[in-house]
Amino acid sequence: MESRIVFAGFGGQGVMAMGQLITYAGMIEDKNVSWLPSYGPEMRGGTANCGVVVADEPVGSPVVVDATSAVVMNKPSLDKFEKDIVPGGKLFINSSLIDKKATREDIDVYYIPVNEIAIELGNDKVANMVMLGAYLEATKLVKVESILEAFTKVFGESKARFLPLNEKAIKRGAEAIKSQL
Repeated sequence: MESRIVFAGFGGQGVMAMGQLITYAGMIEDKNVSWLPSYGPEMRGGTANCGVVVADEPVGSPVVVDATSAVVMNKPSLDKFEKDIVPGGKLFINSSLIDKKATREDIDVYYIPVNEIAIELGNDKVANMVMLGAYLEATKLVKVESILEAFTKVFGESKARFLPLNEKAIKRGAEAIKSQL
């Protein structure tokens, strides 16, 4: 088993954090992993994406060329990465910010209104965790418990107080995608 995922969006949307959480969770579960970030020149609001590989065998390259999944948080990311998904792969679209439909018919496409769900939870900054919950529900790549264990490794002990809200966001994302599976 090898999963090659692209997480993409604007800087500040938490796409790097999603990738790091999956990577750390994979390590916790004794899987082989890689995480390769890519940033636009802007500090916030510019383009950001990362490639993540989670595999049973050693990872040959951290570069994700033929993605098995793509998680896109904005329209420019959809435009850029939809074509890179292998036939039979999965595409996760933030329907809160992307009003366009996917053009491919040979992949599974999921539309999740992650920003609206995050606002319902009282903090728009957890939109990425809502999306992560949807992704995990659809792929079962790593366990939610491993993501929660990885949380303080990614965000630091000082952010541990935000763990309950983030766990709630993951659960809401999982619930939001169930009807599409």
